[in-house]
Amino acid sequence: MSDDFGAAFSGLKATFSGVTEHLVVAMDTPVEYKLVTKTPSPFPQHKGHPLDFGTVRIGKAYVSLHLLPVYMSPELNKIISPALKKRMQGKACFNFKTAPEAEIAAELKRLIEASLQAWRKTKWA
Repeated sequence: MSDDFGAAFSGLKATFSGVTEHLVVAMDTPVEYKLVTKTPSPFPQHKGHPLDFGTVRIGKAYVSLHLLPVYMSPELNKIISPALKKRMQGKACFNFKTAPEAEIAAELKRLIEASLQAWRKTKWA
């Protein structure tokens, strides 16, 4: 693992700091950090397991931040800036090779907080 990936992982993990009290840390290792809902999923296919909320994972080519509410609550896409959209891979994943710039980290933090609020309105979190 490169130092850049370690810094990216730490920086991305920190963007979740404002929501951790409302979620459960399901995994916290040097290469993966995962938050899930405290309550069971309302969807029958999840068989009572919690919903994944967000994950930061170190991969071979980049560090990824997966934010499932962006996929499940499409209205959240409207608040993502063009600069952050450039980092999107798929519908709910953002890729980084270095620590996010201050503006991007602040935007991710706001997006994560908006995601929690969206899920709390629907009673998913």
